[in-house]
Amino acid sequence: MLFRFRDSAVARKIVERLKEMRLDIRVMHVCGTHQDTLVRFGLDEVFQSVGVEVRQGPGCPVCVTTPFEIEQATTLARCGKTIATFGDMAPVPSVSGSLLDARAEGCDVRIVYSVEEAVRIAEREPQRDVVFFAVGFETTAPTTAAALLSEPPSNFYVLSAHRLIPPAMEALLKLGELRIDGFINPGHVSTIIGTKPYEHISTRYKVPQVVAGFEPLDLMMGVYMLARQIKEGRCEVENEYSRVVRPEGNVRAQKMMREVFKVVTVNWRGLSEIPESGLSLRRSFEEHDALKVFEDELKELSERKSEFKEPAGCRCGEILRGLIYPKECPLFARRCTPESPVGPCMVSREGSCNIFYKYGRK
Repeated sequence: MLFRFRDSAVARKIVERLKEMRLDIRVMHVCGTHQDTLVRFGLDEVFQSVGVEVRQGPGCPVCVTTPFEIEQATTLARCGKTIATFGDMAPVPSVSGSLLDARAEGCDVRIVYSVEEAVRIAEREPQRDVVFFAVGFETTAPTTAAALLSEPPSNFYVLSAHRLIPPAMEALLKLGELRIDGFINPGHVSTIIGTKPYEHISTRYKVPQVVAGFEPLDLMMGVYMLARQIKEGRCEVENEYSRVVRPEGNVRAQKMMREVFKVVTVNWRGLSEIPESGLSLRRSFEEHDALKVFEDELKELSERKSEFKEPAGCRCGEILRGLIYPKECPLFARRCTPESPVGPCMVSREGSCNIFYKYGRK
């Protein structure tokens, strides 16, 4: 499948160069779109044939959202709030069911394609409390910030589950569970934050990094650039995706994020608590903060926080840390399928299990 590319001559040349290096390395990417490209075009097998193993890390925002956060959203839905969220988030199971389960019970859960759509719902239906369940990394956080800076209606609220990628990469290295010889950094996130936030990771942990785009040749070049760094003993942040990503990133988007959000310590599915890795609303926006405004409705839930754990038998946490492949989970393609998911990695289009299932890697 690889050599059906229009630029197959370039692809062949990259494979030849990798083969000449006689590699035995393991690299990790932290992006669901990279995982889709990797598996859909058979690049995982191509890389393995030249001594490069590519693992997926916690690059799926829906997947790293914790059962407790999902339970907060379903609790608000069952309290009569209108919950607006992305389609990938709605089917993810939690202890008392998913948001889709809540909708089947008669709760008002709506699938939206953007935060702006959630704001329009609040404008059209002022009698409803509309809560946007905000999920995503640095890519989507600026859109939530922009909505809040645009003076949304008083009945619009945000339940923030936004997270930051560089702290998660650092947490993986600190855990030391898996040898990681280099990182393929996410193109979308890097468009916002630039390349500079990754530099301390290379300096502190002596690990090379390459920001890569999403076309097959982007990913191949990213792996080649990493391999070259490893062979030459360099630990730098290189930018394969220079046609989009700048060292300084999107300064305007960063400014909006700083204005609306404060950085906080949060839990990640599969990674537990990571310092300074989440975004919560600043006090100046607390009238739109669902956690503040609906504190009474969520109080009893907060007291039971420790009860909300991974589904029995689900190994999504290990998949998100790059420790296993989907096929190593005993539930994969058996009890856990896209039609009847047990964990979020089978739900989200950016989840490793969903991607492997979709492209027939059962």
